[in-house]
Amino acid sequence: MRTRLLGFTAALLLAAFGAAVPVAQAVVPAVVPAVTGPECVADGAGRVVYDSAAGLWMCTGGQYDGKPITTT
Repeated sequence: MRTRLLGFTAALLLAAFGAAVPVAQAVVPAVVPAVTGPECVADGAGRVVYDSAAGLWMCTGGQYDGKPITTT
């Protein structure tokens, strides 16, 4: 009986975490200010690069250094 209860509890926890991840991912982009690709390179100092660790396109250098890119 304990094994079934433990398995059921683990399944509920995993289901709760699985449901929470998309919500957390949806909230994060709304909080972080972002720029477009043309805005990044408009001043001539910025450039768009892919950050494989974060899985995002980022602006490096220039006015928007370190900001994620939203559109091309």
